[in-house]
Amino acid sequence: MKGPYCGSCLCGAVRFEIDESLPDAAHCHCSMCRKFHGASFATFVTAKCNDFRWIKGEDMLKDYTAENGTIRTFCQHCGSSLSFQNAAGAQDLIETPLGAMDSEVPVKPNAHIFVGSAAGWTAFTDELPKYREGRQSRRCHRTW
Repeated sequence: MKGPYCGSCLCGAVRFEIDESLPDAAHCHCSMCRKFHGASFATFVTAKCNDFRWIKGEDMLKDYTAENGTIRTFCQHCGSSLSFQNAAGAQDLIETPLGAMDSEVPVKPNAHIFVGSAAGWTAFTDELPKYREGRQSRRCHRTW
């Protein structure tokens, strides 16, 4: 999906651009996403690293590297979550939260991932496929 698509942090100190997003977007229910976003799940869109660039405020970025090697980047002023990279997986991909986008990205989430870690109070109210872990893991067929 050709862009460019623009995004920013809450305070506006950091801005980024995506030239082309990949068609898959997912709601991630892993415990790290829940804690980092302060919500039941985080919704990400994926792009190739070559299609992503910081256009303002790169000096305001901070990285948090989790024990599993994933890297979460945020604005050090307002704390907005701005990107996620999986150290163990595809090194040439970057994910950014749809909530940080200023442009309308013509993508709809098409899966729930890491539902094995979902909060007990999460209500699944759609018919999207649910995966115990990532999209390559076993699909869950139970209802919530």
